[in-house]
Amino acid sequence: MAPPSQLSIATQSVQRLVKEEASYHKELEQQQERIKRAENGTGENAEYELKQEQEALEETKRVFPSLRKRIDEAISKLEQQLEAGKESGDPAPVEEINKAKEAVVEARKSVREIA
Repeated sequence: MAPPSQLSIATQSVQRLVKEEASYHKELEQQQERIKRAENGTGENAEYELKQEQEALEETKRVFPSLRKRIDEAISKLEQQLEAGKESGDPAPVEEINKAKEAVVEARKSVREIA
């Protein structure tokens, strides 16, 4: 089996980062729900649990700027790979090119939805 091409690697990187961002957004929503429940909770540890959930929420929020930067860098790298393939006259298989273009479109769409 041949090793994956640079284009394929860059495409997979963009796809992985977009999935990672979606996962963090899902986690953020879940934490917000837990905070709502903790605010309504009573008991010995209610105040402590609320504080812990709020800290976890803030930690998750701090991930987004660096993740967004990594996504932007991965998109740029993938676009450079696509351009390099066009200019070199030795293009990658059409399937890889299409996957790369789809990954760029999806990544840009997810960045716009979240921004």
